Amino acid sequence: MSTEQSPDIEAIRQVIATIEHSQRNESPEEFLSLFRHDAIWTTAGGRLLWGLTEIADFTRQALPGAMAQQTVTYELVDVLFIRPDVAAVKGRGQYRTLDGVPQGNPTTPMYVLAKEEGRWLITAAQNTEQLPG
Repeated sequence: MSTEQSPDIEAIRQVIATIEHSQRNESPEEFLSLFRHDAIWTTAGGRLLWGLTEIADFTRQALPGAMAQQTVTYELVDVLFIRPDVAAVKGRGQYRTLDGVPQGNPTTPMYVLAKEEGRWLITAAQNTEQLPG
């Protein structure tokens, strides 16, 4: 992971932390605040969502109640700066029981972030289950 742009790495790490916080606390608005208006997102279930309106509709239906019997953790794995204001960000997610025991395979989300007015926003994302091996 690049250390040359450490303030940006820390800001991107905060995006990942906010994803975790918003999902663990079932906060659709906090989650949606991370996206550009024209973002593209493919959910872990393979559903393709175009633009913030579709992402918001999906999130407001799916997120409330999603953590009643589980929780989730996310971590930053790597950042590739494509340009100073565009980054490919690799994460790792893990659903867990409320006692912290991992459930199923981890996920391996990929985010394309764009820096706009000093803030990193999700432009495109895909969350995929990580298969063993």
